[in-house]
Amino acid sequence: MATDMRPTLPPLREVIATHGLQASKALGQNFLLDEQLLDRIAAIPGPLADAPAFEVGPGPGGLTRAILRAGARLVAVERDHRCLPALAQLSDAFPGQLRVISGDAMQVDARAEAGEGAHIIANLPYNVGTALLIGWLSTQWNPLPWWSSLTLMFQMEVAERIVAKAGGDHYGRLAVLAQWRGDARIAMKVHRSAFTPPPKVMSAVVHITPKPAPADVQLETLERLTAAAFGQRRKMLRQSLKGLPGALAALEMAEIDPQRRAETVSVDEFVEVARLMDRS
Repeated sequence: MATDMRPTLPPLREVIATHGLQASKALGQNFLLDEQLLDRIAAIPGPLADAPAFEVGPGPGGLTRAILRAGARLVAVERDHRCLPALAQLSDAFPGQLRVISGDAMQVDARAEAGEGAHIIANLPYNVGTALLIGWLSTQWNPLPWWSSLTLMFQMEVAERIVAKAGGDHYGRLAVLAQWRGDARIAMKVHRSAFTPPPKVMSAVVHITPKPAPADVQLETLERLTAAAFGQRRKMLRQSLKGLPGALAALEMAEIDPQRRAETVSVDEFVEVARLMDRS
């Protein structure tokens, strides 16, 4: 479907009222209803015409509409059965563009369902957002992952942890995991008042694009290294890493002062230590 063809759809508030879709706290639901805002989010990955896309937790279909208007071929996973009739109406309005999977996104193989090169775009449920992100970041890269980009809504605190730089208060394992083979940025801040119901915290859309995985570095090694380093982040590296085989020797080879603390070590430095550990 061409991106300028926009079927007439009922307002989202009407859809919610018609189908009784009051947000469920147990499912971590907070709905966005401002369609101009939703169109801006869908535009963050760039042109989506005829591109594969994957969405988690579409709810009444606000962001879903925006992604479909942009022309994507979308697979959406929704575990709330109340939302399925509203999403079925979107399937009818955008023939051939939307396939809805009724299920838990934590149990769905996104790669198998959405296909290679998919853009993952979602207002993630707060209660599973970080776990889903880590799963997508931990997927096999050869040298790039199966997805083309991640455009994800998080609580502001989580967003800041994803994009944090060394030396900052929010810098930790999540930043290293997101940035060692990807470029992560906050693409948009979203005020709590934009949601229905309003959450207690501010939110932000994080955009991550992949870059080739560094050579000779294993994800498992980097995960063990950062788990040990940040597990005792107030301690010097010589203390926090002493129980991790090969870590202190790798620090010395990388010329990193063992008296430093984990929050001062850059992503590139962690990657180099992990590389040296794998070589030993």
